[in-house]
Amino acid sequence: MKIILGISGYFHDSAAAIIVEGKIVYAAQEERFTREKNTAVFPANAIKYCLREAGISLHEVDAIIFSEKPFLKFERLLETYYNNVPKGIFSFLKAMPQWAEKKLMLRREVRSQLKQIDPTYKKQQKLLFASHHLSHAGSAFYPSPYQESAILTVDAVGEWATASIGKGNGQHIELLKEMRFPNSVGLLYSSFTYFLGFKVNEGEYKLMGLSPYGIEDTEETQRFIQIIKKELVEILSDGSIRLHRKYFTFEHGLRMVSDKKWTRLFGMSKRKPGEDITQSHCNLAFAIQRITEEIILKMAQTAKTLTQSDNLCLAGGVALNCVANGKLHESGLFKNIWIQPAAGDAGGSVGAALAYYYVHHQRIIGEEQQFDTMSQAFLGPEISTNEVEAFSERNSLTPRRFSNPEDRNRYVIKNVIKGKVIGWVQGRMEFGPRALGARSIIASPSYPEMQKKLNLSIKFREDFRPFAPVLLRQEALKYYGCSYASRYMQFVKKVLPEHRLNLPPDYANGSLWDKLSTPRSKFQAITHVDFSSRLQIVEEESHPFYALLQEMRQQSGDGILVNTSFNTSGEPIICNMKDAYQCFIKTNLDILVVGNYTFTKDHQ
Repeated sequence: MKIILGISGYFHDSAAAIIVEGKIVYAAQEERFTREKNTAVFPANAIKYCLREAGISLHEVDAIIFSEKPFLKFERLLETYYNNVPKGIFSFLKAMPQWAEKKLMLRREVRSQLKQIDPTYKKQQKLLFASHHLSHAGSAFYPSPYQESAILTVDAVGEWATASIGKGNGQHIELLKEMRFPNSVGLLYSSFTYFLGFKVNEGEYKLMGLSPYGIEDTEETQRFIQIIKKELVEILSDGSIRLHRKYFTFEHGLRMVSDKKWTRLFGMSKRKPGEDITQSHCNLAFAIQRITEEIILKMAQTAKTLTQSDNLCLAGGVALNCVANGKLHESGLFKNIWIQPAAGDAGGSVGAALAYYYVHHQRIIGEEQQFDTMSQAFLGPEISTNEVEAFSERNSLTPRRFSNPEDRNRYVIKNVIKGKVIGWVQGRMEFGPRALGARSIIASPSYPEMQKKLNLSIKFREDFRPFAPVLLRQEALKYYGCSYASRYMQFVKKVLPEHRLNLPPDYANGSLWDKLSTPRSKFQAITHVDFSSRLQIVEEESHPFYALLQEMRQQSGDGILVNTSFNTSGEPIICNMKDAYQCFIKTNLDILVVGNYTFTKDHQ
């Protein structure tokens, strides 16, 4: 039996995964255990979890694969600093101690960390390093339902590559074309994340959510688009780009861009975190989102031309831009599209391990396979009945225990329809950045003011942020005309015109606050200001949401719920019983459901 341990770490989104005979059996992000969002530390806790659940020691692992090649990355770092001398001295001095201490001697560092996990660990297991974009490509193609596929990876930067196009066939992946640092779609988008006052590598979701508030036809928005294309980036016909580097400082500085140059360029200052959002901010967000979509579509066209495949697999941080993914699907370039749910660097742990495994083993896949091999992304720890009872006893809590899931679901939906907000914990934790039904907060999408309540008193985040629906296939067809799989919240689709409410004549030119407060559909909480929703469609009866959505349909007429991650702003998604209860107590959540147990604040 071949057992492979995949590791990603030391940059951001550290994670670990165990592959047994080509099957992904356990995977988790280190942030869930340390409670530090997007942590870059060695994923010791994630590795311990994977080994413990697999019932194995490090001695039983056949190979350990790291999802990046550190010497190539260091080469890029040195060459970049050299080319920018004398700029970047402070950034260089800050980076060098980290490289000297850990990253440059990564083989030694990883083995030292593994020795701490298991003192009997010795060096007999293979410790190998896969290239960053091969790890992404492996995470996209190997778990997909396709025997052959085009592969598109787009992120900030790996070693040198910032985007790559490949072809997967059986167990083989061939990388056909790549774009190299400093030309990067991910870094371009993150530069606007920074300039608009959000945190890089975290606030990109906010930028994407802000963009629909921009007004496309205004002179300002069109001017922003032209400035970006003329002054900041040249977009070539194959989707590759050339950044005009004098406006960017990420090569040599501690910031993404030159604040002064961008202020002169756009006629507006960098937004400070927490500062009021103006219409100009919205218009600039719209401009870069639209340009990003244009680039992705051109890259996808090149991938189609090079591979002639009907299938496309996506990974890399930019693959989490579900608005661009929706446009890509609507383009009809590919018959089928599959996106790795852990598309960022965490997923590299899975991809590196699978890539190594399939170098030596044939990949067997059924021609009519409908679903992927990600186990619905439920690859993390589970909270057992014993853990719930032990926690309750230690904290003098008296939860209600239902004898069966059917009674529990009736109770939950009855309260959802009343406007209650529920913390929902079921089964194994999700792998990837999105809650999919194991560690979720759920609510009614039609309850008045639900979006505001969730944002301000539960998530503690900006009130313009949209929420996603989780829904059954019938509702997806009825309200969105959506006939393709969307299991992981990776595609945006607009509500069909017949289900939209009539808008005021001046709606298109209204401010952020006007649009936010205007009724748009009977499912106001999950209908964004441009009528779009990020869909999670549940089809499998084994899914934690399936029976709950059936009950929602039974009681309300529609099998649709709001689904958002079980956490507050700036924190990772909850992992264990302690995390769940603390989040429940410090927010305005009404009910906590863990398995068949329910907690309320009046009786706790």
